[in-house]
Amino acid sequence: MLGNIFILGDSYSTFRGYIPEGYDCYYSEDGPHYLNAMPGVGIGPNDVCKVEHTWWYNLSRENGTLVRNCSYSGTTICHTGYNKSDNSTSSFVARLDKLLGEGFFKENKIDTFFLFGGTNDSWAEAPLGEEILADWKKEDLYNVFPAFGYLIRTLVNNLADTKIYCILNTGLKDEISQFFARICRENGVDVIELHDIDKVEGHPTVDGMKKIKEQVLEYIEKGE
Repeated sequence: MLGNIFILGDSYSTFRGYIPEGYDCYYSEDGPHYLNAMPGVGIGPNDVCKVEHTWWYNLSRENGTLVRNCSYSGTTICHTGYNKSDNSTSSFVARLDKLLGEGFFKENKIDTFFLFGGTNDSWAEAPLGEEILADWKKEDLYNVFPAFGYLIRTLVNNLADTKIYCILNTGLKDEISQFFARICRENGVDVIELHDIDKVEGHPTVDGMKKIKEQVLEYIEKGE
């Protein structure tokens, strides 16, 4: 139904061994990253410990072929990360530009593209910036609004034969959710707005992952 699938995401879509080498990973068979990085902090464990628990694994296994899961934990859409760090090599924008520069989408036919990000932009208090929707300069891409506009236009211009879905997480800043949804719709990109997702420390549990997969699939099936 979905054909060849590509995912551009953050921690929500990671699992160790299923993302590119060198990318930070949140979920693994050892449990979530924070349990190892911050032992003894007293937070409840997340029960996602198998790739079969993830939203994307089950969606692709049942409905298509996953060509690549380009997800990187902790990354922002824009080039500004946590504590105002420079993420111009790992941001969503940077990863997409790298793939295009390498000719990935010319060499690999992608039927369905899932964009699932913005959570870290919201959590990291990345600067929103102005609504710049064309003629971007690199400095513009350190701000959320210009970076997202750039990301969507770049996807639309380069993946003309690909169905693109933007998955919007719950709990984002209202201005980010509203802007993302509007820019997607203005550019013909479908928006899947999640709701009622169970999480621990902001990350989906097994039940939350199941709900994401169900809500994504429900949206797609309604549109067919």
